Amino acid sequence: MSNELFEKVIRTVEVAGGNGGLLNAEQANKFIDYMWDSTVLGSQVRKITMRADTIDIDKVSVGRRIVKLATEAVDDGINAGATFSKISLTTKKLRLDWELSSESLEDNIEGDDLEDHIARLMATQFGNDVEDLAINGDTDSTDPLLKSFDGYSKILRDNAHTYDAEGAPIDRGVLNTALKVMPRNYMQRRNELKFFAGTNAIQDYLFSLQQVETGYISSEAQAAAGINQAVRTEGPAGFAIGNAFGLRIQEIPLFREDRQLNDATGNDNHGEFWLTYPQNLLWGVKREVEIFREFKPKKDAIEYTVYTRVGVQVENPDAAVVVYNTTTAEIS
Repeated sequence: MSNELFEKVIRTVEVAGGNGGLLNAEQANKFIDYMWDSTVLGSQVRKITMRADTIDIDKVSVGRRIVKLATEAVDDGINAGATFSKISLTTKKLRLDWELSSESLEDNIEGDDLEDHIARLMATQFGNDVEDLAINGDTDSTDPLLKSFDGYSKILRDNAHTYDAEGAPIDRGVLNTALKVMPRNYMQRRNELKFFAGTNAIQDYLFSLQQVETGYISSEAQAAAGINQAVRTEGPAGFAIGNAFGLRIQEIPLFREDRQLNDATGNDNHGEFWLTYPQNLLWGVKREVEIFREFKPKKDAIEYTVYTRVGVQVENPDAAVVVYNTTTAEIS
């Protein structure tokens, strides 16, 4: 986000007489873009800027087979039809609070730039926390943030195709099974599918490609085995590693890999991965964003509050596979 946005919000009297308020359309769009850009999953999914708290998204589908044998001069009177349905994308109001004491503003080495610097840091953290909610949200959770709404993980587990890995790590065998679980009609768009997995799971997968019981697998041996896989040596969080059966594997650092599930291992290093189209995951943010700034004389501090509304949905759960109960190697 440009510095001008925060300067307008926290330094001047341009918004609601100096204490903050509803951002104008340009400022709100910049804030929303920054929130998405500061996340890993935000750059992958279908982003929707909403004007209402809830919107309905129309879906249309046809049967798997609508073509039939034609008999000359015969009309069987049967016409193929389309099925129309709707899904709702509902947002929930979220709040971010922080404060700065007058002494911190006066004594720090950044001088007058500290207030703007802290504001940008808080906006980045706001995006990270919202991404955590978008992935791991669960209305049954006791966490004050995660209980806001069900995230992608729970929606997919409850509605998509699932496969229990029974404590196996993510390897070529598990990835192969996920592809087989996906309904065949969606494999027509195979090149658009992508695997999504956590950081540790991907690290274990890369490690497994470099060694076997007898030692290191050379790049020539990998090529001979049909493994098109680059080993990560550098790059930012959220990287996409080379192909696995022709599909990219996307790292999502905020995937939970500490679930405690009932399996033979009894460990708490369980996770999951998804196979779906990135655009099948919907992430909505309401356009109305509010930012408030208020000086509290008794505390000699400035308090900031940000409000926005966020929600997620899966457009077509039938076009997704969740492989759960995968494990990562424990740290010895």
